[in-house]
Amino acid sequence: MNSNMKVLITGSEGYIGLALVRKLVSSCTVVGVDLRRQSAPVDGYTFVEMDIRATELAELMAREQITHVVHLASVMQASPNRERDYDIDVNGTRNVLQACTHAGVSHLTVTSSGAAYGYHADNPDWLSEDDALRGNATFAYSHHKRLIEELLTDYRVQHPELQQLVLRPGTVLGRSTNNQITALFRRKRLLAIKGSPSPFVFIWDQDVIEIIYQGVLGAKAGVYNLAGDGAMTINDIAAALGKPLLVLPAWLLSSALRIGHAIGLTQYSAEQLDFLRYRPVLDNSALKSEFGYTPMKTSHEVFDYFIEHNLKATERSE
Repeated sequence: MNSNMKVLITGSEGYIGLALVRKLVSSCTVVGVDLRRQSAPVDGYTFVEMDIRATELAELMAREQITHVVHLASVMQASPNRERDYDIDVNGTRNVLQACTHAGVSHLTVTSSGAAYGYHADNPDWLSEDDALRGNATFAYSHHKRLIEELLTDYRVQHPELQQLVLRPGTVLGRSTNNQITALFRRKRLLAIKGSPSPFVFIWDQDVIEIIYQGVLGAKAGVYNLAGDGAMTINDIAAALGKPLLVLPAWLLSSALRIGHAIGLTQYSAEQLDFLRYRPVLDNSALKSEFGYTPMKTSHEVFDYFIEHNLKATERSE
């Protein structure tokens, strides 16, 4: 164990957070903050119930002599209260950054997202870390990730003493993943937009945990896309699931969403059609050549694993 390394994890009680806690405690002291405790006690892990927006966060980091911070806390599923989500995501990250600089933290890891690039018709076929971040204002999650990364960029200039490792995962899948995207895969038939391949890049949750772990222990800095090799189109996904594909023209879907949103049948607006139509496809070259990590599973292997250990396991238990 490295007695000089003390890691604080925000969002430590989420499934990535808890897995990271269990991996890190054998190497260093770990402190976690989250809104409530979900886990049983773990030796070497101190949990503190705290909102990432709390002014006490800086005091906690200073008192615990934190050297490394892993910022995982984020609003994963948008709520009707967008101002609240912004406050948690953007102002919460600002508070984490201010606390780090106040407490003299030397290294910060932030999980951003490939969504920060935005969903645009003119996105390159494969997005690299040098491409512009244009997270759409229409999608709160995408927009907030872009704003967070702009904040991180400012801090890299103003506070170079705080090393940053910024990770942009594609769609994370694993044994227990359950979110808005996986809900799409559970439907009886998948929806496709005519003329749009809607490619997905997947990253195994165990790869994400290992990358964060290596990044923290190695105090690595830089910005990296996280994705398994290759991509899967919506046709590939439907074939892997053995489900039919409903292909509709964009104008028809747009009209249906516009009417449905206006009368309150759906939270999704016509503009959000771009979420399926122009998905960002992440190039993982820098992860392999510069960070020095090759994902254990390709995008297709991640999806196969998800089908076998998540979808089928759920079906067997029902």
